[in-house]
Amino acid sequence: MSGVSLVIGSTGLIGKKLIFELAKKDSEVIAITRRSISNLPENVTLFDINFDDFLDNGSLPSCDHIYICLGTTIKKAGSQSEFKKVDFDYSVSFARKAREAGATEISLVSSVGANPYSKNFYLKTKGEVEEEIKKIDFQSINIFRPSLLIGDREDRRFLEKIGQNLSSFINFFLIGSLRKYRSIKSSNVAYCMANYEQSDGIKYFYFDDFNNNFERENQ
Repeated sequence: MSGVSLVIGSTGLIGKKLIFELAKKDSEVIAITRRSISNLPENVTLFDINFDDFLDNGSLPSCDHIYICLGTTIKKAGSQSEFKKVDFDYSVSFARKAREAGATEISLVSSVGANPYSKNFYLKTKGEVEEEIKKIDFQSINIFRPSLLIGDREDRRFLEKIGQNLSSFINFFLIGSLRKYRSIKSSNVAYCMANYEQSDGIKYFYFDDFNNNFERENQ
């Protein structure tokens, strides 16, 4: 991999691991964040901004690939409208600005079950983000749909932690077409995002893609 990669959401569970995976490649990495990140590799540049001010007036540096790893919870955001602001408004706006800056490829962290017609607000919002980004003329659109993510967050999510503790037991029963709902290590998702085989068009990635890619490359 070569060129300039932008990572939005680079302090999150997947994003933080992703910038270190990308740094191993022959690529310049720009981590866009609202707060500092310590111990970054030499080829990672920190772009510290105020998201709201930037989306009104800012522009992104010339780039080839944008990785969008934004995500929050309604509890943390404070309301459904604030949740949608982060997951939808920020994601779509950064995607458009990256395309204007020359990006031809985009990788988006979404969710298994994402559907713009879902009655579940979270899954509906994720589906709406996917659909809006597909309207932007990227040459390659990669949508990663993990289920429950396993890993240690900086912000503790009580219910998610309970789910993580039960996940290995629940995974045992998720077989066949339900495999895609199995919990997955955030490190596996980040590795897959940095190392998948590139091609044009729209591609979706699920549980088996995350695991198979990681296991194949690390045998």
